[in-house]
Amino acid sequence: MAKILAAMSGGVDSSVAAALLLEQGHELVGAYMKNWTNEEGLPGDCPWEQDIRDARAVCESLGIEFRILSLTEQYRDRVVEYLLSGYREGITPNPDVMCNREMKFGIFREFAAAQGFEFLATGHYARIERHADGSVDILRGAPGKDQSYFLALLQQEQIQPALFPIGHLPKAEVRREAARFGIPVAEKKDSQGICFIGDIRMSDFLAHYIPDDPGDIVTLEGRKVGAHRGLHLHTLGQRRGLGVPSNTFGKAYVVVAKRSATKELVVAFDEADTPGLYATRCRVGSISVTNRPLTESKNLLIQPRYRSPALPVTANFLDEETVELTCAIPQRALTPGQICGFYEGDRLLGGGVFEEIYP
Repeated sequence: MAKILAAMSGGVDSSVAAALLLEQGHELVGAYMKNWTNEEGLPGDCPWEQDIRDARAVCESLGIEFRILSLTEQYRDRVVEYLLSGYREGITPNPDVMCNREMKFGIFREFAAAQGFEFLATGHYARIERHADGSVDILRGAPGKDQSYFLALLQQEQIQPALFPIGHLPKAEVRREAARFGIPVAEKKDSQGICFIGDIRMSDFLAHYIPDDPGDIVTLEGRKVGAHRGLHLHTLGQRRGLGVPSNTFGKAYVVVAKRSATKELVVAFDEADTPGLYATRCRVGSISVTNRPLTESKNLLIQPRYRSPALPVTANFLDEETVELTCAIPQRALTPGQICGFYEGDRLLGGGVFEEIYP
């Protein structure tokens, strides 16, 4: 029997994870991370109060202690500022990946250890594999719901105490388990939007903190076709929300470049040979490994974004923090600032940040 702190979000996944561990006979305490309270009145739905009520109700139904850990200042410093600074610099950051590294498996994990808990359990759809030498690997979760990509920047000390009790289960089975345990949130919908902030459009969130800096929308040939409110509100590969109509043949424009010096948003038609839209080579930096060092050039699988398929690449490691990747098939809209996950089969090796794309 182990002493485990269960991260309770108020959703069905973390609730079933806790119930399964309790059924196995472990000593369990549930805790909610209060990271965002929307005191600034942002538009959209920030459901933290309802989530706390739901998390408390689940813990009461399971008969375990419930705690609330207030981390709003740390979340603003480590996740929100990372998000805003990235967009100010013209790149596209990933707050969900950073939230896992800095908050859930950072500050929250440190709190668990300080309180004498042996493990930290979450509702992630991923799997843990423990080895005889004491090291731990993360494996992909159930097909169709795998969330290992969001754990790509975790390091070994963060993974060691991790438990993912539902990682092997499909979502439908998790719902059935919730009903079996009589969990109050068995039918609650999955959360949407920015990690812990809620269901708010990214453009609305950014508009609250970053002032408009308008410029022209131009084609590759330099022809003006519209205007934008700020380069930070757009990302490579974007098709919707440009305010630029399709041409007479029904072809839609897509963002292929952002020119910060001239404040120009460059668009072109979404085609396989569109300059700037597809690439076979890129550089990934700020590499983080989950277990063993990645320094030897080899063939790997990468995942350039959540829900994208695994892609075979040749990885040429320049040093411990930088790698150049060559894809066998041209990839659409690889984006600076986004996270690149490294895999060997189902095993997550680590991840890094797209720094340079070579069209």
